[in-house]
Amino acid sequence: MSEPTNSVLAADRLFGPDTRQKDAAMVLYDLVRDLPIISPHGHVDPRLFSDPQASFGSPSDLLIIPDHYVFRMLYSQGVPLESLGVPAVDGSTVETDPRKIWQTFADHFYLFRATPSGLWLRQELFDVFGISETLNSRNAQVIYEQIAEQLTQPEFQPRALYERFNIEVLCTTDAAQDNLLHHQAIRESGWGGRVLPTFRPDQVVNLQMTNWRQGLEQLGSVCGTEIGSYRSLVRALEERRAYFRSLGATACDHASETAYTTSLSEPEAEAIFQRAIHGTVTAEDARQFTGHMLIEFARMSAEDGMVMQWHVGSLRNHNPAVFQRFGPDKGADIPLQSEYTRSAHPLLSAYGDDRRLRMVLFTLDESTYARELATLAGHYPALRLGPPWWFHDSVNGMERYFHQVIETAGLYNTAGFNDDTRAFLSIPARHDVWRRMSVNWVAGLLVRGIVTENDAAEMVADLAYRLAKQTYKLED
Repeated sequence: MSEPTNSVLAADRLFGPDTRQKDAAMVLYDLVRDLPIISPHGHVDPRLFSDPQASFGSPSDLLIIPDHYVFRMLYSQGVPLESLGVPAVDGSTVETDPRKIWQTFADHFYLFRATPSGLWLRQELFDVFGISETLNSRNAQVIYEQIAEQLTQPEFQPRALYERFNIEVLCTTDAAQDNLLHHQAIRESGWGGRVLPTFRPDQVVNLQMTNWRQGLEQLGSVCGTEIGSYRSLVRALEERRAYFRSLGATACDHASETAYTTSLSEPEAEAIFQRAIHGTVTAEDARQFTGHMLIEFARMSAEDGMVMQWHVGSLRNHNPAVFQRFGPDKGADIPLQSEYTRSAHPLLSAYGDDRRLRMVLFTLDESTYARELATLAGHYPALRLGPPWWFHDSVNGMERYFHQVIETAGLYNTAGFNDDTRAFLSIPARHDVWRRMSVNWVAGLLVRGIVTENDAAEMVADLAYRLAKQTYKLED
């Protein structure tokens, strides 16, 4: 199969083929293309910004080794994770030569054709590094050299790129027990970039996580107390939320396999917690405890004002061989069928009408958009519907989202966009895809007379910028 040699990006890429719609989309895109980026939820490492001299390392360290979107695709085609330099938790040998890792990546770059990762990577290479050729086996080392040389320059350090990307605010995701030293260093450095923590307590409330006890001990350590009871756990979590807020956090984040919620009495919650302490907790215990704690976190958010994000529907670490050798978050997380109307009813009965609470709900089960989530978000004042997430953060996923959600939920019960990425350099590309798909959808409404030109201009600015900023309380 012949390989294309040029990947210069088309100005009208992702816009529909209808001429009237495309022309309208081009006009609307000009209104939003240069708006600042609001990145309210993601997984970029804050240490990149705590040291003014931090660098990204080699091209392989930057673009391949930490990105499960990349190595997931290659692994599915039989490329060993060892050959991509993915660290092994069991101490076994993996490839450490960044040039060899890059060559393996380039040899298989064609696998990303017509995928979101392919779109992002192509735009990163062109916009950030000026690479106009499509990466392949023949040009791999030349392109490696081009990128490696640029990464040594001051203008390619993380803080410089943050400013070049026109990022207004970037939120990281940090464990409840994290000491947040890197966030402290960022604040104390005097640098003008706004990098904020996000409170993530999953490790200390999911009683069946393999490192639950370790997380609990760490939480007790940063709080200066032993956590030996359910009540002391709740107090510690409330204390840490206050500390996160003191460093600028406006949101918390929670993940669960299902949307199940339930309200336990304090003695019931204490009994389950004690079984966990003594190593006799059951799967049903863990399900009940997580469901109860989600309602507790809704209470905390109503009281302290932190935006509550809830990510539902991923069965983590589905491949035991990969998990045992390489650990979590290695591309083997698989979506589950989900149900919300009954499962989330206890939580929404308690706090869905509470205007102090703002909860952003994410799903990996698109079949629930029109059936459940749009209708829930279109009723409960506390709910906002998050953007297409993870496997659906794509051209088709965004298109389906707009068609299934907005008519019922309304645009202003959605949360705008977040990139949810560990790959810092992909942030502008991800936001650009969202902006292009947003204006393409709005342009379709405009040419059919569903919205006016003024409506359309307001809508695309809301989708690109204002909705996320307002939803996550990130106003200056």
